[in-house]
Amino acid sequence: MTDRYESPFSQRWASEEMLGIFSDDTKFRTWRKLWIALAKGEKALGLNITDEQIAELEANRDDINYADAAEREKAIRHDVMAHVYAYGLQCPNAKGIIHLGATSCYVCDNTDIILVREALLLVKKKLLAVISNLADFAQRYKALPTLGFTHFQPAQLTTVGKRATLWLADFIKDVSEIDYRLSCLKLRGAKGTTGSQASFLELFDGDGKKVAALDADIARAFGFAGTEAVTGQTYSRKIDAQIAATLAGVAASASKFATDMRLLQSMKELEEPFEKSQVGSSAMPYKRNPMRSERVCSLARYVTVTSQNAFQTASVQWLERTLDDSANRRVIIPELFLAVDAILEICANVSGGIVVYDKVIRAHIDNELPFMASENIMMNAVKAGGDRQVLHEKIRECAMEAGKRVKEQGLDNDLLSRIEADPAFGLDREAIDSLMDPSLYIGRCVEQVEEMLENEVKPVLADFDTKGLHLSGLKV
Repeated sequence: MTDRYESPFSQRWASEEMLGIFSDDTKFRTWRKLWIALAKGEKALGLNITDEQIAELEANRDDINYADAAEREKAIRHDVMAHVYAYGLQCPNAKGIIHLGATSCYVCDNTDIILVREALLLVKKKLLAVISNLADFAQRYKALPTLGFTHFQPAQLTTVGKRATLWLADFIKDVSEIDYRLSCLKLRGAKGTTGSQASFLELFDGDGKKVAALDADIARAFGFAGTEAVTGQTYSRKIDAQIAATLAGVAASASKFATDMRLLQSMKELEEPFEKSQVGSSAMPYKRNPMRSERVCSLARYVTVTSQNAFQTASVQWLERTLDDSANRRVIIPELFLAVDAILEICANVSGGIVVYDKVIRAHIDNELPFMASENIMMNAVKAGGDRQVLHEKIRECAMEAGKRVKEQGLDNDLLSRIEADPAFGLDREAIDSLMDPSLYIGRCVEQVEEMLENEVKPVLADFDTKGLHLSGLKV
């Protein structure tokens, strides 16, 4: 539609998989699955519910009569009861036992946890795709020297592949965090209006063991290890805050990766994929802007800021609950996941197609390496009979003059020529040039990459299955 607002996440950025998880169809079908699980559990524990009623509920589980629910909601202003009513129209024999003993949060909160689990699994899968891409990249370029930067000032050399392991390390931490959150997820279960389970205790004539068994039955029906031990009317909104923090962590890792790509693209050392017909600027046809990495940073900012919303909501839930969480959560839970999904779609695209300009990288090294090699030059001159203290001062003076030439006059770095011309060093050009191999200054970068890939990445990717993963790539 063009005459009303639609979220850019659905129009442009998020994947069909994530949009499907938070669709109305998935939500309301899950409500009905929960009502069926409740009826089955209650029947198994002795309530007067028939197989025919359950069969009727199951037969109409996926055919949501939205129009009936919408019409009813207009009249009663309650979405859960509107859907109870609509389901009952389709299941006249079972309508009397739908939602038996439950409160709205039975379907709403349990559905949220179920959808969050599915969404976290999808986020993990896409994270693993990014990790797989970066692992291949790190392996390919593990030995290619490049300038390291601290404070965004040239520092000791590293390698292109070693730098990629810094991005990998962050993303691997995110996978670990997601695994932990998944391991902690429990359903709210059948807890009743204030979490006391009083309505279910009444249904089962005071038999608390049956109430506990019903909770366990519902958890098993949806593949959870159990339900929350205690709740108010809702599960603790602390859980939402923890999930939001986990997503913010993914966003922060992605933003670090994307920011580094933006810096390196500005230096013309690396470049994100750029299609043949892609337009970089409406005014400057020659430009190749890092628009994908910029979008990652933009969406990541949205996620990290929005995650704080969940903590605010958790902190103001009065006593057993207050409804000021509802409208808020209805927006931020899906949107946080949709934003992270979009971020990882882009990261997968970028990490799978990074272009490396090795000659530019080498030129930047050549401009700075004479300064960085000065200690090795000094040590070799000392071995040839020179005085370390004298040579240290001479190199300092030569470096200052060479630096002034580069910065003030825009000329090449002539430090090596100055050293060659000073007899105090006793080194000819061949001896000096032998110290200018960048691979002499990368320390254990190659070994570090290999160790990282073997010990950290390989175990994470061991069970990675690309089947069923449909990275849609960039939407225009």
